[in-house]
Amino acid sequence: MADVLSIKNNKDGKVLIELEVGYEELLKLKGSMDNIRMFSEESADIITRLTQRGAHEATKYFLIPKELRENLKLNGCVRCQRLELGNNLFFVYMLKK
Repeated sequence: MADVLSIKNNKDGKVLIELEVGYEELLKLKGSMDNIRMFSEESADIITRLTQRGAHEATKYFLIPKELRENLKLNGCVRCQRLELGNNLFFVYMLKK
């Protein structure tokens, strides 16, 4: 989990944000310092479910809520990352448009 220490407006229309992040979370970046995305646990406001199918419910599915399905084409590869941070477990999926 990171905390915002300061926010400053730049002249080029961008915003400079200074973060304080735990060492464990920094390691999760695996040395990548470009194309970092930020999100907050509190900003997730759409509720969905996880469903299980198959023998002994071995197959798990994340259901995509109807509000998020517009213009969604599920062709090609989907990249996924699992993050365990504190008491939370995050699954982040990335699809190409």
